[in-house]
This record gives sequence, C-alpha cells and structure tokens, in this order.
Amino acid sequence: MKPGCAGLREASAGRAIAPLAANMMTTSTLTALQATYRDGLLNDTIPFWLRHGIDREHGGLLTGLDRAGAVVDTDKALWLQGRATWTFATLFNTVERRPEWLEASRHCLDFIRRHGPGPEGKLYFTVTKEGRPLRMRRYVYSECFASIGSAAYAKATGEARAAEDAVTYFATYLRHSFEPGVMPPKTDPSTRPMIGVAPHMIAIATAQEVRANLGDIEVAGRTCTEWIDRSIAEIAGKFFHPELGALLEVAAPDGSVIDHFDGRTLNPGHALECAWFILHEAKHRGSDTRLRQLGLGILDCMWARGWDEEFGGLLYFTDLKGRPVQEYWAEMKFWWPHNEAIIATLLAWQLTGDPKYAAWHRLVHDWAYKVFPDPQHGEWFGYAHRDGRISTQLKGNLWKGPFHLPRMQLYCWKLTNELLAANSPGNR
Repeated sequence: MKPGCAGLREASAGRAIAPLAANMMTTSTLTALQATYRDGLLNDTIPFWLRHGIDREHGGLLTGLDRAGAVVDTDKALWLQGRATWTFATLFNTVERRPEWLEASRHCLDFIRRHGPGPEGKLYFTVTKEGRPLRMRRYVYSECFASIGSAAYAKATGEARAAEDAVTYFATYLRHSFEPGVMPPKTDPSTRPMIGVAPHMIAIATAQEVRANLGDIEVAGRTCTEWIDRSIAEIAGKFFHPELGALLEVAAPDGSVIDHFDGRTLNPGHALECAWFILHEAKHRGSDTRLRQLGLGILDCMWARGWDEEFGGLLYFTDLKGRPVQEYWAEMKFWWPHNEAIIATLLAWQLTGDPKYAAWHRLVHDWAYKVFPDPQHGEWFGYAHRDGRISTQLKGNLWKGPFHLPRMQLYCWKLTNELLAANSPGNR
C-alpha cells in the first residue's frame, strides 16, 4: 500500500463471526485447515521436539538441531526454555492433560530456575548445555518468556512458586523496559534518543498470557489489562502512522520518524504479530471497535509493505521510503513472520468477514506450507531465500524452537473450531 493507509474502516465494525458463504472460506476449506493445523501440531511439530530436543542429561531443551533432529550445537537460549515451558504447559491446559507434555514443561522450567538467574535479578540470555553463563543481554526477553511459561505451568499444576515467579519475571521485564535509565540505551540518548515498539508488543503478549492463566492480577502497580492498555496506547500514538502506511519499529520519543537506516527499517512480520495481539485483545473485549480498527489498520498497512508480489511470501525488512535496506537478509523469508501472518489474517477474517482477509490468509498459508515444512523429517525449516529456496538445513538454533510454529498451529486450530461451530446448522 502506498503511504496513506486506509485500514481504519467502519465497514466491518458491526460484524463478528463471519458467515461462510461468499467469503472464500467454505466449510470444507475450514475443515481442511482445521486438520492441517491440528495434525501438524500433534503429529509432527510437538513429537519432533519431544523426540530430539529434551536434554535428559543436563535438563532443559536443546534447540541447535539439524534437519533430521541431530544435535549440532549444545548452547541453550534461556528465552527458548521459557517459550518451551509455555508451549508444553499450554497444550496440557488447553488440549489434553498428557503427562509427557507437563513433564516437558517442568523439565524446561526447572532448567530456568537452576541456571537462569544472573546479576540484579535478570536472567541470562544464553548458557552452556550444563547451564554455565555465556551471555547477558541488555534486553529482558528471557524474563518475559519465563513469565508466561511459569504462568502456564502454575495453571497446570497449581504450584504457588510458579505463579509467584511469573509475577516476578514480568515485573523485572516491565522495570527494565519502561523505567527510565534501567536498560542501557541502544544509542546515545543525548545524540539520538529513540524508543522501540517491541517492548510494548511483548508487554501486551505477556500480560495477555499471565491474565489468561492467573487472572487479571496486579503486577508492578497495574493490572494486566492496564499494562495492555498502556502499551496499546503507546503503539497507536507513537509507532503507527496510517498517513505513512506503516508501523515503525523505532521512533523518536515523540513518535516522529528518525530518517536514518534504523528509523526507516520496517519489519512487516513483526508488525503483523503486533496486529493480531491487538485483534486478540479486541476479541477478548467482545469485539471492541476501537481495538479492532487499530489492529486491522496495522494489518492492512504492513501486509502491503511486506508481501512480495513477485515471489510470494513476506519480505523480512522493507524501508519506509522505499530505499535500500541496510540488513543484508532483508529479502529473505523467515518462518516466524509467516506464522504470525497466518494467525493475523485468519483472526481478521473471523472478526470482520471481509473476503480480503480470507484471500490473504490463503496466500500466506499456501506459500508457507509450500516452502517451510519438511515432509521427510518433520517440523519446518526456518530460513528461505526470496524465491523460496531453503537456505539452511537447520530446524532449530538460539532463535528457533518450539514456539512460533506450534503457537500458530494451536491458535489457528482453535479459530477453525470456533468458525465451524459458529456456522453449524444449529447456530446459523
């Protein structure tokens, strides 16, 4: 889409669950999607990680895996331990109370408890296979994922410590992300002050998961819902520029564009993830009109910014002004933006019934499922060239583990269940 995004529309404000007729989402289409997401999750993705990833000797999850699941690197990212804790506990809580899922969640959470804590209450980013410290990042991503993992485990077990840890980790995340002077700045603030959208996105997602598992509890002086409202307001007021057709990744403190590489670099997949977080919140609040319009506006703008009309798929980075992007992997296609786009477009169609979103969902679903799944050894490859050729045989590393893909499969399985139930003969 050219600058000047027309995504904030009233036309769909009154519609919720979409009728199937004339929307490109027939009952047979939804049934096929339901099977794809459900069976891929339960028969492929989760078994791959349980079979190859669990470190029975040292604890936690090994994610440095090749195509067949063989271990090629043994260092462990703490944020992936938290993500895996959440994934396995959430399956236990929402799908079936399988002992192996709860055990896998506990296995990862115990590793965090034993080896994660570092100075000043922060968690390490990477450790060795035994748990010896390797790297402490200025960011607090390990903490937010340890929080949602602990919250999901607390719901599964009723363990008081896990619930308390979820609050403590989230409070640490909030302090380092939003209290001035706590997190070291990326650039000298006296020269070029900047703020990022990522901390607000993660605050929303973390608060949503803590609330879903522990209730709308208070953390660091605000309820989960109040933290969500705070970050949504920041995103809407400072990072989303519909007149430019873009959600900025970083901005000046007043929300204005920083006309340099960092300030102009857009991440369409990240923005679509932000869009569905907001749409999820709109749905949680009874299809809240304001939040739905904001989420759809971001989705519309950033789909246009990211979809590759020549080869299909989502470009990793684009430039606000259409200029060359600094990062050399800008035109590559990563697995996780496609996971987020699949969720965002299906959720948008559920909330609006707009056939555009059904068409977009089909585009991104079909492209991703053509490129990334490995029919021989299971799971998905993570990285492809612009034309869809796989660039590495890795199935996991310090960035890819059992999170984005199984989260998409689980979320979209639930959406198809809801859509099919809403359009059954008794509910029409």
